[in-house]
This record gives sequence, C-alpha cells and structure tokens, in this order.
Amino acid sequence: MEEPEMQLKGKKVTDKFTESVYVLANEPSVALYRLQEHVRRSLPELAQHKADMQRWEEQSQGAIYTVEYACSAVKNLVDSSVYFRSVEGLLKQAISIRDHMNAAAQSHR
Repeated sequence: MEEPEMQLKGKKVTDKFTESVYVLANEPSVALYRLQEHVRRSLPELAQHKADMQRWEEQSQGAIYTVEYACSAVKNLVDSSVYFRSVEGLLKQAISIRDHMNAAAQSHR
C-alpha cells in the first residue's frame, strides 16, 4: 500500500472512532447521569434558598400585619376626634360649673 492510501484509511478509522466516542458520550443515559449529578450538587443550595425565602415571607407577613394594625389604629383615632372634641367640651363645662359653685360657696361664707 502506498503512503497516501494508508493515511486515508487511518483518517477514516480515527473519524469513525471519534464519531463513536461522541455518540457514546452523548447517549441519553450519560445525559441523565450528568443531570442527576447536577441536581445532587445543586439541590442542597436550592433547598436552603427555599427555606430562607419562606422565613423572609413569614417575617414580611408579620410586618405587614403590624403595619395594617397600626394604620387601622390611626384611622380609628382620626375617626374618634369627634368624640374627643365632645369630651373636651364637657370637661370645659364641668370646670366652668365647678368654678361657679366654688364662687357661690365663697360668697355665702
């Protein structure tokens, strides 16, 4: 055999070998193995992130409840300003009546 013919046959053999290795490396079971390894490495970190997010959600819900409760209390205070004004008026009347009674009591002495 001649040298160029031998090189051509060698190239064909190496091409077929490379193709076989490529097919074998990309076989579905190998892909599934790689996927399994990726999940095995990534899952603990993802689980920790999920737990952190759940804890932050619970804290956020608590803060939201607190803010809503505070807003409700402020609204109730604003709504009760009418009652505070009424109580203030009644207290002023009571003080005025007391002063009149004290003045009347001192004038009778």
